[in-house]
Order: sequence, then structure tokens, then C-alpha cells
Amino acid sequence: FGRKGGGRGKLPSNSSRRIWRRCTLLFFLCWAACWLLGSTFLFLVHRSVFSERCTDEKSHRILARLCLDYSKGALTGDLCEDLCVTQKLVYKQCLYYDRGKKVIQADWKGQPVILKSKKEIFSSYQRLRLLDEVETPDIPETELLLMVALEVKNVLGLELSNNTMGPLWTRRRDLHWKAQVASMWSLLQQEEYIYFSLLQDFSKHVLRVIGSCGHFYAVEYLTAGHAWHKTIFPLEDAVGPSFTGTKRKVKAITDIALSFLDMVNHFDNDFSHRLHLCDIKPENFAIRNDLTVVAIDVDMAFFEPKMRDILEQNCTEDEDCNFFDCFSKCDLRIRKCGAERANNNLQVKFSTGNLWLVQATALHNRTKQPWRIWALVSTLGSVYWKLG
Repeated sequence: FGRKGGGRGKLPSNSSRRIWRRCTLLFFLCWAACWLLGSTFLFLVHRSVFSERCTDEKSHRILARLCLDYSKGALTGDLCEDLCVTQKLVYKQCLYYDRGKKVIQADWKGQPVILKSKKEIFSSYQRLRLLDEVETPDIPETELLLMVALEVKNVLGLELSNNTMGPLWTRRRDLHWKAQVASMWSLLQQEEYIYFSLLQDFSKHVLRVIGSCGHFYAVEYLTAGHAWHKTIFPLEDAVGPSFTGTKRKVKAITDIALSFLDMVNHFDNDFSHRLHLCDIKPENFAIRNDLTVVAIDVDMAFFEPKMRDILEQNCTEDEDCNFFDCFSKCDLRIRKCGAERANNNLQVKFSTGNLWLVQATALHNRTKQPWRIWALVSTLGSVYWKLG
């Protein structure tokens, strides 16, 4: 039947339908080809980028090379015998590998530990020229300590007295003194090792160094945080199944949040210079069994003198003055970043997802005693705004 005020609508012709079908088929074929090429590219990139990362085979080769250098007398350490001879230090798995930095989980006398090194091979570290110039171990102790102090100043930007060099320098020298000094020198070229060694007697918020073998050093194994975990830290792994109840989780998260505040205050005020954390994310922190928050990755940690040197750069806008999580302001008159950091460690933690606030809010919805959580949130918020 015809419509009022007009005739029937026109139907597309056979030629138009054929053209439409061909265009649809062509589009589908192009889409499929692009998808296939993209998948192939990602597969090849994945293999080329990640095949050498954290593989057991490569990790075993690195440790075998380490033990070979030990057998040749090129390096030494208090864990070399356990790793290379008695097998009391046993490889478990590779946790991280990036641009030479290796992080390995191992088992030492029944306890999990972490082996770390900034570079794979011992010979990759700069050699101390003094070892090629002398043949006897009769090097004055003051001269060696001076070299250690200069290296620490170069790495950390700090001037330390000889009395504070104890954790970095052993006075025990024997027939293998060259290997001892060479091993020490390779460790001194790793910022994290210096931080952990110097601070472990003064701070409960850094990893404890257990020992070393050549350029690898061992630290305690702790449960690291993860952004995708609902409580950031897997409490059951860290402290056991006793924290499965909601009330106990509330108390545990409260204790963790307060420990974090204590760590921030400690890094800000308890050293001769403020310690800045420029890479704050859950994976860089862990908790001990007593729920103490510990910084486990301090590659981007800097004391005040070096922080000022890093920030004081040329600029055209404020964004040019951002160094990871540490920000400064651009003085447009002289086109230079200010040496003073514009934010602080606690502000970064709040700006990166409101770490503790998110946990507290989630638990508030499931607990019958929300006052404890909101009291903590109020405390954290007031501290944050005061510091801002």
C-alpha cells in the first residue's frame, strides 16, 4: 500500500548491494590483516624484550659466573662459601631484571633472602686503580677510608666521618685482600647498598643487609605491596592467617598506616639531611611481621644536598622541574628550577591513589567500628594539609 503524501520508499539496487557487500568485506579483511600484523609485532617484541628478563637459565648463568670469579680469587664475600661451595645459599627464582639490575630470591639456611646487584658481571664495575699499583696489603687504613668517603660523597652527595664508615668497610685483610677491596669497591658503586648499609643501624624502615658475595649483596626477604591488592599488602603472607578477620584487618591496616607516617617523619627529621623518596609506589615498600613499613627499593631516594643538585636545572615551565615524584618550580625570570622541593613524601603518597585512605574507606563499609578508621583518615588528612 502507498503512504499518504508519498509513494513507497526506494529499495537499494542490486549493484548498490554488491558494492556495499564488497566494501564491508574489504573493511573486514583490512581489519583482520591489521590485527594479525599487530599481534605478530607484539609477540616478537614480547619475545625480544622479555625473553632475557627473569629467566631461570640466565640467572643460573649469572650466579655460575659469580662463583667462577670467586674460585679464581677475583672476588670474595661472607656469603661466597655458602653460595658456591656448601650450597647453603640456593637459588629459587628471579624476581626482577632491567638494564642489568638483577633481583633474585634465594634460600639461605632455610630462610628466604633477596640477592641484588646493579649489574650482572663483576668486571662491569669500575676497578679501583690502586689495586694495580700495589702488591702488598700494607695500604694505610686512613687512605682506604678516604677513598670510601669520596665514593660515598660522589654517590650520595654526603660528607661522612670515618666513624660512620664501619658498615661499608671491613678492616679484616688477609691473603685475599685484593679480592676483598675489589668486592667492596663494586658494592660502593651501588646506591641502594650504601643506603641500606649506612642506615640499618639507625632506621627500622630500611632493609637489613645480611651479607655479600662480590658485587651481589643479600637483604632480608619481605612481602612487597601491590596496587591491585585490596589491602595493598597481602597481610596473610606477611603475618599469617591470624589476620583474616575484618576487625583484625582494620587494626592491621591502622598500624601499617601509622608506621608509614612514622617512616615519613623519620626520613624527614631524624637524619642530618632530609631523605627524599622520588619513586613512591606500593611495590617499593614492604611490611615486616610486626607491620613495620620498610622501603625496599631506594634507587630514587636522595638526601637533601643531592636532591637540590638534581632539581636545580634549566626550565621553561614547571613541568620541566619534575623529577619522577619530586617536583620543583620554574623561575621564569631566570629560566631555572628552584633547588627547593615543592612537594613532600606524604603528599606524593596521597596523590598516588590515596593509598591508605582508599584502604580505610573500603574497610569502613564492612566494619561495625568505623570510628577507628575515620579517626585515622582524619589524622592523615590533617597532617597532609598541614604539610602542604
